[in-house]
Amino acid sequence: MAEKDIAEKILEDYPDVFADIVNGLLFNGKTVIKPEELEDTKLRSDYRAEGELHEVERDVAKRWKKNGIRIACVGFENQTTPDSRMVLRVYGYDGSEYRAQCLKENSGKPPYPVVTLVLYFGYKQRWNVAQTLYEAVKVPAMFKPFVPNIKINVFEIAWLTDEQVSKFKSDFRIVADYFVQKRKTGTYKGTKDAIQHVHALLQLFRVMEKDDRFDIAMTDEEKEGGIRTMCDVIDRYLKEGEAIGIEKGEASSICALYESGMKPEEIATRLKKDLSYVLTTIQKCTVA
Repeated sequence: MAEKDIAEKILEDYPDVFADIVNGLLFNGKTVIKPEELEDTKLRSDYRAEGELHEVERDVAKRWKKNGIRIACVGFENQTTPDSRMVLRVYGYDGSEYRAQCLKENSGKPPYPVVTLVLYFGYKQRWNVAQTLYEAVKVPAMFKPFVPNIKINVFEIAWLTDEQVSKFKSDFRIVADYFVQKRKTGTYKGTKDAIQHVHALLQLFRVMEKDDRFDIAMTDEEKEGGIRTMCDVIDRYLKEGEAIGIEKGEASSICALYESGMKPEEIATRLKKDLSYVLTTIQKCTVA
């Protein structure tokens, strides 16, 4: 799970991908935030509880700065399973950013809003837990007038419509399409959309699929005519799978013939294989 979290963060941290996610989910695909207007922000903050210092780390966050003025801070929190305490976590993340604006070095700067997007990538079930403070915490009626019922912004990526997915212009459109397809059919077919951040995207798909064959595609990304679309990736993926299947089939045949009493030289002649390959395969069979 940690590897998947890292892979998601690497892709989302690219300014073009970050801006695209915000524009696609919040502004219906309209270019409101531009990549060059984003600046990195500190992801870690700390707090003291019961005499001990604790650290809080956001997944991805950037400040939107325009004409020298900070307009807002936007953060992403990635989830693959629903979290009933996500409301409390987001409240803490946002509070840390607001607290930072109260520091002495920021006293002469105008305050700005903090917006957090919870990107839910689960595709087997909907987000079925608390999205508001009142759902997460039992607030007595006498306190409700004094406790704001904050609501978190949960976006269920796998349940976006085809029209919503088409609003994305960066590699995130490929990611969103992946989860939508997995929800609908349980499988994934590549698209012809051009990939901008090939290595980061393939790294993410490798951990999603838990398949090292995507590593082979990553080694081809710099070659002429190499990986440029997810169709290229799937083609390479299938070819690699086919090659592995053939190799396993040949190994099984060699082992079966050897066990039947046939000599290695006869096997090599019959299967039209190099004798050294046959001997190596037989050795593996006997060891197994």
